[in-house]
Amino acid sequence: MLEITSHRQGAILNHNHGIESETSLKITVSGISDSGQPVKVNGKPALMEGRNFSAEIELTQKLNPVTASVVTPYGEYSQTLVLVWDKKSTRRVNCYIDDHSFLFTDLTRQRPQSAFDHFYLKGLKKIHDEYGFKVTLNAFYRNDHDKDGYLLNEMPDIWKSEFEDNSDWLKFSFHAYSEFPDRPYLEASAEEIGRDYDLVKNEIVRFAGENAFIPPVVIHWANIHPTAAQEIIKRGTRCYSNNFRARVMGGPSLSDRQKGGNMQQIQSRSLSGVDKAANTEGLKMHYEYPEENDYLSRHFAYYDPTVDVIFFRGTICGNLVPIEEIPGRLTSLLEMAERNGVEAMDYASHEQYTFPYYPNYIPDHLDRLALCAKIYTENGYTHVFNNDGILGNTAWED
Repeated sequence: MLEITSHRQGAILNHNHGIESETSLKITVSGISDSGQPVKVNGKPALMEGRNFSAEIELTQKLNPVTASVVTPYGEYSQTLVLVWDKKSTRRVNCYIDDHSFLFTDLTRQRPQSAFDHFYLKGLKKIHDEYGFKVTLNAFYRNDHDKDGYLLNEMPDIWKSEFEDNSDWLKFSFHAYSEFPDRPYLEASAEEIGRDYDLVKNEIVRFAGENAFIPPVVIHWANIHPTAAQEIIKRGTRCYSNNFRARVMGGPSLSDRQKGGNMQQIQSRSLSGVDKAANTEGLKMHYEYPEENDYLSRHFAYYDPTVDVIFFRGTICGNLVPIEEIPGRLTSLLEMAERNGVEAMDYASHEQYTFPYYPNYIPDHLDRLALCAKIYTENGYTHVFNNDGILGNTAWED
């Protein structure tokens, strides 16, 4: 057996993981060779200590193939993986808010002089003005909670210039046709998700401008069919939340969301993990992806060269973490990120919890987002859009 053990396939590396210059990132790659025969890494002899090997190499590209090889009496063995150089990395954070339909319904019916007179957009802009907050609002085409079945094509374009003027920090994206049913693209065809994608995108471009649209980094409930994943990749998605696969997810159940649950109890259950617990080793192996989830829990992101997508994990979901618990939770996550040299983070929430007429209304929902933005900013993080460059770092494109 020959195995590189110092890095995972698709590890995203920055100046914290080696010595960075204008032209390269110098790192140490190490691993184990059962044969004990001399190993080469990218064609150069590695330092051998028994069965262990190590070698200094330079990453000079955005995507860097790294090959360890060994010649044994039984033949030549090798392993190749891809490492990402996050060149000129800085601390940065992405935020998205899912499930938008209430905002569009309100704007259409109320028609304020400025879109930012609406309490929701006013609140988001206040966070932007105070902390440099940037956010993507993921949109539905239909409002399933509206008795008349509001559709996004009813949204007027009278605020288009405002949205264009604010598109440096406020963007919109496709999320799904509507909130229900849950996991709408788990069995969908490329044609079905493409149709819904175009419905939403075309309306966003119409009422907010081309610059206000950004490809999605998460689809409603995240779980999508392989053909749906292929379709959004084709349309420009370069990073995605956790993975494309069907998976067990926590949070409010469908019945709780429809009837109006006890949010304090729901939040407590979600934070405890009981909502998605697999209670035996067999169930954990069957339902979870331990290596993948473990890596994301500590390193927050990795690149999958087989699909050309970066997968990332979030930190806070605003509608599931009580405001008094946010500082401690974020502090712990930021400390873990620092220990592992991670500089790209993410947090999220859901629109409907901000609206007083929603059965599960959370009065301090915007305050929770503001607190997250404040904590990240105070820790040296700048808000970005994850789909740009490498998780918001555009050094390779600039």
